[in-house]
Amino acid sequence: QVQLVESGGGLVQGGGSLRLSCAASGRTFAMSWFRQAPGKEREFVAVIWTGGKPYYGDSVNGRFTISRDNTKNTAYLQMNSLKPEDTAAYYCAAGWIAGDRANEYDYWGRGTQVTVSS
Repeated sequence: QVQLVESGGGLVQGGGSLRLSCAASGRTFAMSWFRQAPGKEREFVAVIWTGGKPYYGDSVNGRFTISRDNTKNTAYLQMNSLKPEDTAAYYCAAGWIAGDRANEYDYWGRGTQVTVSS
């Protein structure tokens, strides 16, 4: 099975930026990011397929950029213009036939916390 390890989370002020990384132990067709804040449902953030095509959730489109290095089996999430409402635990997920629904993914990382202050 594929193991995923996220890194890059932390505390940042509103308007700032962070870059998250997701290192995978193997290759899958889809790699994605989800997030979940306390008391809120899990939310789709972005997905990228092996061909390099990205797709974003409405709440982050235009501010976040997902990318992928297939040689390293690593996905990245560049987060710019961060807002307090972006505060959440961010999870990397990987799968085969998968898009913007969490139950489509086979593998999950443990998450990395992103906190955005006012």
